Amino acid sequence: MIEFSAAEIAALTGGRLVGTDPAGPAITVTSAATDSRECVPGSLFVAKPGEQSDGHLHLGSAFGGGAVLALAEREVAGPDGAPYPSVVVPDAVLAMGELAAETVRRLRAAGDVTVIGITGSAGKTTTKDLLAGLLAGLGPTVAPRGSYNGEVGVPLTVFQATWETRYLVIEMGATKPGHIAYLASLVQPDVGVVLGVGSAHAGEFGGVENIARAKGELVEALAATGTAVLNADDERVLAMRSRTVARTAFFTSSDDFSADGAVVRARNSTTTPEGNPSFTLTFPDGGEHEVVSPLLGLHHTTNLLAAANVAYELGCAPERIAEGLRTLAAASRWRMERTDRADGVTVINDAYNANPESMRAALRTLAELGRGHRRTWAVLGEMLELGESTIEEHDLLGRVVVRLNISKLVCVGPNTRALFNGAVLEGSWGSEAVHVDDAAAAEQLLAAELEPGDIVLFKSSNGAGLRFLGDRIAQGPDPQPSRNHAPHHPAAVVEAASGPDASGKATQP
Repeated sequence: MIEFSAAEIAALTGGRLVGTDPAGPAITVTSAATDSRECVPGSLFVAKPGEQSDGHLHLGSAFGGGAVLALAEREVAGPDGAPYPSVVVPDAVLAMGELAAETVRRLRAAGDVTVIGITGSAGKTTTKDLLAGLLAGLGPTVAPRGSYNGEVGVPLTVFQATWETRYLVIEMGATKPGHIAYLASLVQPDVGVVLGVGSAHAGEFGGVENIARAKGELVEALAATGTAVLNADDERVLAMRSRTVARTAFFTSSDDFSADGAVVRARNSTTTPEGNPSFTLTFPDGGEHEVVSPLLGLHHTTNLLAAANVAYELGCAPERIAEGLRTLAAASRWRMERTDRADGVTVINDAYNANPESMRAALRTLAELGRGHRRTWAVLGEMLELGESTIEEHDLLGRVVVRLNISKLVCVGPNTRALFNGAVLEGSWGSEAVHVDDAAAAEQLLAAELEPGDIVLFKSSNGAGLRFLGDRIAQGPDPQPSRNHAPHHPAAVVEAASGPDASGKATQP
């Protein structure tokens, strides 16, 4: 983080300084954290109210870890009765944004920094990891930890930048219209990447068209000197070229697409027997390079192309891009994370996030890996934030599982009953599809029935928590305690279908 004094932070945020000695040495911060446990000497601790806890309750821990200043919404007294050194503001999160915006302004004024914004309904985190790996060869690069992509995560990513930073990669998510426009206003991206428009958060947005409008806020924020990098294989994304004054570049897996802008293309796109994307990468200069990626699943071709397109636009040599894509693996956890157990069971943990599109992509990968030679398990949790389409989408997904000839379906949680019913109505009978009440019951079932050679996929929205079950199953029988091990609950009843009329209509989750 570039340095800010307490007085500068108060002036930038319109805050009120408390607990500081005007006659004493000036307080200067050199890092920022919203988790008191991550504070180090020189930290600014942002005491924001949260869903689980209020940051104001942890100022003692933050200052004990080395924080020298808090960005807070109220005064908090320390053990001596005096308030902790703080800048008190009406909204700590908005104040974070103001400080992040000033950070970017100062970086631009002092040197040559390029800001890349990435959005899309799926693939953002994998794409930013790939792009960060490619750009690191061009200069010091900062990218988000994990999925830091909201009004807190974007400022925290910006705060990682230093005066030496050459590339700043920003992941941008949204839960309602206006979110991406706000995030873009903080960082003023030079390059905007839109990966796709899916149905994630459809319930909150009020439909897919509203999601498309929201994702397009990124390209609308670009200046005429900027570049919009668009997925030409998604019609809603392609239509965004009319919403930007920036120049446009495109990536596609189609041989038929052509445009005035530069096109990066994957030809002969397929997967290897191990499920890795394989294609001929072609660039606007006519160069062609064979790429086999260590990532898992054909759907990652979109992310690989997006990263290649941006790197090309920023001056990375095609040969270096291709070589990078051949070696770069997922840097963030729970994204098609493969573990081959010693007993021959393969575990694919993709349970960080889920929507209908990403569910189908993961299931197709599972089916391809099985290819009729290995037994396949789909352990699926709820897809959240689908609104009125929740029952329909879960029902459709159950039918997709059957059509892909997945051997075993385990539906986890009370709100996956429509998923189970859809599979039954499509023809999955007997023990092919089961419904269990929770992860503990799923764990017991898998421990009893997994056999050498089986492939098991874990996929759900983050809130369903199946990623932790996936971690435990990946450890194999009688694992050592995992840092992600969740408390064990009593096993729930396992429901199996007995025939085509076992369920009737889908029930309200």
